[in-house]
Amino acid sequence: MVPSEEVLRWAAGAVGSDGRVTAVTGLREGANPWLLRFEPAGPVAAAVLRLGDPADPDHRLRFATEVAALRVAGAHRLPAARLIATDLDGTGTGALAVLTTVLPGDSKIPPVASAERLRSLGAAAAALQSVPLPPGPALPLRTRSIADVDFAARRRETGTTALLTAAEERLDRLAVPDGPTVFVHGDLWHGNTLWSGDHCTGLVDWDCAGAGSPGIDLGGARFDAALLFGLPAAEQVLAGWQQAAGRRAGQVAYWDVVAATCSLADMGFCVPVMHDQGRPDLDAAVLGRRRDAFLENALARLDGTA
Repeated sequence: MVPSEEVLRWAAGAVGSDGRVTAVTGLREGANPWLLRFEPAGPVAAAVLRLGDPADPDHRLRFATEVAALRVAGAHRLPAARLIATDLDGTGTGALAVLTTVLPGDSKIPPVASAERLRSLGAAAAALQSVPLPPGPALPLRTRSIADVDFAARRRETGTTALLTAAEERLDRLAVPDGPTVFVHGDLWHGNTLWSGDHCTGLVDWDCAGAGSPGIDLGGARFDAALLFGLPAAEQVLAGWQQAAGRRAGQVAYWDVVAATCSLADMGFCVPVMHDQGRPDLDAAVLGRRRDAFLENALARLDGTA
């Protein structure tokens, strides 16, 4: 959805500018969300605009979750953008609209990650676990990453593998680990982070956020690191998490298995977005091998054989 003139006027008014939007840049594959620049620059020189369809119930739910998550993040001074204005029913703009501040850094993924970078990703996940949060309507209980996608159902439709089936069956025999619920991002991977050098400057795309185990974000970040950089990278993420949290992480193997089952047999489904984020070297075959290595390792640890 390209920003209309009505939306752009709303955005300019929301930032208190006497000017207008002079530049609109797509931030994901050249599209939504949009980076807006204002001239003459008022109190805010630039902002990020996310748009959705008010007639789509899924969009409405995602936008409500995003706004609720940003409010929690702001209240606890977490590394996230701050809300400037919202239109959650389309009455002001003709669209669902969320306007936020611009965080420093970029989300391009390097071909090689230093230990410092990987530990910084772990520390970013650990920052969230410091916020106790009971489930609620806008931030519901989460038991895995990307909770709005039923990966098991999609695998039944498109095909699966023996390893993924074994992982599903293993999880079915286990209860979700007990424990207090905390604030979770729900889709913590490199593409939803911003970086200045090897320092993580912020987290974006909060529409899968909710309340759940800290293992959800830790497992998601570890799985992402293994896909992008190889299996040893996951241990650096864990080290960064534990150092920042000041404690050992619990049930790591369980949450690793959960994270890896948030995928399809054919890893080609995530290749386009990884290419867009700066990793054209990755293909479905490489990602599939890395996913399987991560999952096999997690299952072995879960069963006490490694």
